[in-house]
Amino acid sequence: MQRVKERIHYWCEDTASGRCLGGKITVAVLDSGVAFHPDFEGRILSFQDMIAGRVGAYDDCGHGTHVCGIIGGDGRMSGGKLCGIAPGCRFIVLKVLDRRGHGTVDAVIRGIRWILRFKDIYQIRIVNISVGSQPGSDKRSQKRLLEAVETLWDAGIVVVAAAGNYGPHCGTVTAPGCCKKIITVGASDDETGTEVQGKLCCNYSGRGPTEECVLKPELVAPGSNICSCNAGFRKWGAKPYIEKSGTSMATPIVSGAAALLLSKYPQMTNVEVKLKFRESCKNLGLPGNQQGWGLVQIKELLQ
Repeated sequence: MQRVKERIHYWCEDTASGRCLGGKITVAVLDSGVAFHPDFEGRILSFQDMIAGRVGAYDDCGHGTHVCGIIGGDGRMSGGKLCGIAPGCRFIVLKVLDRRGHGTVDAVIRGIRWILRFKDIYQIRIVNISVGSQPGSDKRSQKRLLEAVETLWDAGIVVVAAAGNYGPHCGTVTAPGCCKKIITVGASDDETGTEVQGKLCCNYSGRGPTEECVLKPELVAPGSNICSCNAGFRKWGAKPYIEKSGTSMATPIVSGAAALLLSKYPQMTNVEVKLKFRESCKNLGLPGNQQGWGLVQIKELLQ
C-alpha cells in the first residue's frame, strides 16, 4: 500500500494529521463477505448474507475481505504499514458472491434493496461494487441490475463500481460499471502481466465507451499486485495479508478516497463528489476510454 499511496498522492496535511481518515463515514460493500480480521475490529456495523442467509460475518472466497482492507483496514497486523485508504470508516458488508466468487443479479439486487431500506439508519454514504457481469450476459438481467444501481445513485449515495477485467478492446466495461450515473474505476497499471482471477493477464482493465456511447471509466487507480487483508490468515501458516489484482482492487481505492472527502466535507452530495474527482485527477496521457479523467490524486481531491 505504500507504493499505491505514493502514486495517488495520499500523504497530505489532512491524512498525515489524521483529520480526514473516513471517520463517521459508512461504506457498504457488495462482495463475497468479510472475514474476522483485526484490521476491521469494531467497525463492521452489519453483515447480511444474500447467498445462504447465514448469521455472522464470513468470507469463503476472500475477495470481499481484500476489498474491505483496501477501503479502510487500519493495518494493525502490519504495524500500520498496510493501512487502507480510509482507516476510520465503518462498514456494512453484504455477501452477494459465493465461495467461487460467482453471484447472481438477484442476489445483488437483494443487497441493493437492503441498503436502500437501511441507508438512513446506518448513514450509508458510499457503496463499493467490485463485482460485475460477464461478457454475453443476459441483456434483461443486465438492465435490471443497472436500474437497481441507478436507484442507489438517485437516493444520494456515492456508487463506485469496477470497470471489469475484460479489456483491452473498446466496449468491454461490464455491468454495473457501464451505468452512466455512477463512478466507474479502471486499473492504471494493467500494462504488465499479472495474475487476475487465476489467469495471467495484461491490459486487462475494461475500456469504454458503453453501448450508449458514454465514456467510461470515469477514472483509474492502481489495481495490480495490491496487498490487503487475507480472509484465510487464521489458517495454519497463512499470512494476515495477501496480494490480488484487478479492477476490483482499484475500485476500493476510489471508495476509500470518497470516504476521506466526505469526512472532510460531509455535506457534499454524490454529484459534487463525482465532480471533485473530475477536477482533481492526473492526466496520464492515455486514451480517454482507458483512463477517463485520469489517476485519482488524494492531495488534490482534499484541497
